[in-house]
Amino acid sequence: MNNKFIIFFSTLSILLLVLITYGKKDTRAEKKDELSCPDVSVNSKEMAMSDEEWKKLLSEEQYNVMRKKGTELPFSGKYTYNKGKGIYQCAACGNELFSSDTKFESGIGWPSFWKPAYDGSVKTIEDNSLGMRRIEVICGKCGSHLGHLFPDGPKPTGQRYCINSVALKFNKEEKMEKATFGGGCFWGVEAKFRKLKGVVNTTVGYMGGTFKNPTYEDICTDKTSHAEVVHIEYDPSKVTYEELLDVFWKVHNPTQFNRQGPDIGTQYRSVIFFYSPKQEALAKKSLKKLEDSKVYDRKIVTQIAPAAEFYKAEEYHQRYLEKHGLDSCKAF
Repeated sequence: MNNKFIIFFSTLSILLLVLITYGKKDTRAEKKDELSCPDVSVNSKEMAMSDEEWKKLLSEEQYNVMRKKGTELPFSGKYTYNKGKGIYQCAACGNELFSSDTKFESGIGWPSFWKPAYDGSVKTIEDNSLGMRRIEVICGKCGSHLGHLFPDGPKPTGQRYCINSVALKFNKEEKMEKATFGGGCFWGVEAKFRKLKGVVNTTVGYMGGTFKNPTYEDICTDKTSHAEVVHIEYDPSKVTYEELLDVFWKVHNPTQFNRQGPDIGTQYRSVIFFYSPKQEALAKKSLKKLEDSKVYDRKIVTQIAPAAEFYKAEEYHQRYLEKHGLDSCKAF
């Protein structure tokens, strides 16, 4: 009998801890305008799985948390104290959710982050369960429950994404290499490279100009000399630089001078920015191979130049096609 009472009161204590933790944060959340909860629409293709299919894909604990909106016990998750460098992905669909660079120690028993991996990687909806108002965090791709959002995080966002460890998959950062290509509008070029196995991350931006800290509006004047480029981080054990070059040649027309399809201007030029003598040599070799193949009747005008300072483009440009449910630009 005594053992039963001990188990009962231990369980009750843990539940009270969870309710108190969420309850305290909730009062503050109601006062914060920045934690608004817009209605979200999740990719219908990703949500087409039946309940039975989710049960087969996920472990019992993952299913209870991610599909039934459960909560793992505090301090029980494998990633609560993880200090490794890498990317935290959705355990259900593999979507990139958070970077280790934004993880911090909150002391409340669950992994905490002050910013998502990219705009749209997670979404928020209002949660009025348990008799209180909370802000639920779900995967921006498959809609699985991840945790909740509170306004008590560190600067610069002041937000705390409180996430269940069981809803995460940690992709440890390995030694990566980088490459940068310009082949017209960076929306479509980025989308093509993101599909390539071994490409860990892509960022669109500007390179090769004389103007510091350019904006998209500056680039569009065609007076800064910058090119729209895709900066790539890749795992050389899974994809080679030569393979990246092969994709680069296929995703645009390298014979069009300072333009790509209907997009005209120096910012749309064909260019390879190299980071080492080896990359330079491989780029020139690849260019000559393409010229010798006589695939194009006109001269290839692709520039091969040393990498300069990279300026990240505005957030709305990042993964543009993916955010809008598109497969490619019309120019392609």
